[in-house]
Amino acid sequence: MIRVGVIGFGLAGRIFHTAVVNATPGLELAGIVQRKGDEAAKAYPDAKIFRSIEELLADNSITLIVVATPSDSHFAVAEQCLLANRDVVIDKPFTLTSEEAATLIRLAREKKRLLSAYQNRRWDGDFHTVRKVLDSGELGRLVSYDANYDRYRIEPRRTVWRENGGPGGGLLYDLGPHLIDQALFLFGAPESLFADVRVDRDNAIIDDAFDIHLRYRNAHPLTAVLRSTLTAAIPRARFVLHGTKGSFVKYGLDPQEDQLKAGQTFDTPDFGHEQQETWGELRIDGQDSQRIETLPGDYRGLYANVRDALLGKAELAVKPEDAWRTARIIELARQSSDEQKVLKVDFSDQP
Repeated sequence: MIRVGVIGFGLAGRIFHTAVVNATPGLELAGIVQRKGDEAAKAYPDAKIFRSIEELLADNSITLIVVATPSDSHFAVAEQCLLANRDVVIDKPFTLTSEEAATLIRLAREKKRLLSAYQNRRWDGDFHTVRKVLDSGELGRLVSYDANYDRYRIEPRRTVWRENGGPGGGLLYDLGPHLIDQALFLFGAPESLFADVRVDRDNAIIDDAFDIHLRYRNAHPLTAVLRSTLTAAIPRARFVLHGTKGSFVKYGLDPQEDQLKAGQTFDTPDFGHEQQETWGELRIDGQDSQRIETLPGDYRGLYANVRDALLGKAELAVKPEDAWRTARIIELARQSSDEQKVLKVDFSDQP
């Protein structure tokens, strides 16, 4: 058993980390850092509750640390854990800058410790289904890929750190890493990008909408468009793929987050399975449209991979270099939006 400590018991710590770690075979949720309150103790009575990071790191039996703190603290907390010779998984965004990401990567190499980012949306059922459709070749040569992650929250929450104007807030840091990581995973490094990062809601002080166009100009040109907004009373399609032989359109979000928030567990019947009405539609030229059953999602796949990588049984799926690339795309997106320019994407200085 690999003993795991989770730092933070807010939304990320409760829903996306402690619940998933606790359900992953081979991992033991050994400790949780919650500075105040007893919610963690009530939820996980077998885990030790620490009131500081230092107390957690004093327990040398806990070797894998999950950083689930507010975004602007990710770098400092992860650095502290790596310096204490721990393996580290960091919630998204990995860091606020590519330079911070590079510093952590170099430190992890020096200490010979595992370092990864919690890009759990690679284990969404709809994303698994998109990969299956692409791998089938039925669409022909892919021409365009649209991925949208929309929410509706028209009134800004100025008292919450994600929306109060402080570092690490805004939609690009919140949902952008998911969309960017998925696109880079599927298609690799783009040649260039153009982005519009903006504030759409009245009285908002952080970016609450963005559009990022990733342009691939190889032998087979492709444009990947990544969008998100907090003003979507009617959400756009989650995925729209157009190829030379057909199209695939998928509405609805993977259900795991809402299921975990509702108190369900990975043992709940049909956990991670979508209802038939939200299955995607595939239409191939000359054929009738067909519904494509959404594959089940399972966030435990990420932590199972981390477990296997630590045991020497598998290659790490979400490499820290992937997180560096995502951070670099976010920086370029802000620059492109500010300058209203198409910018070349260059990853040659990747650590």
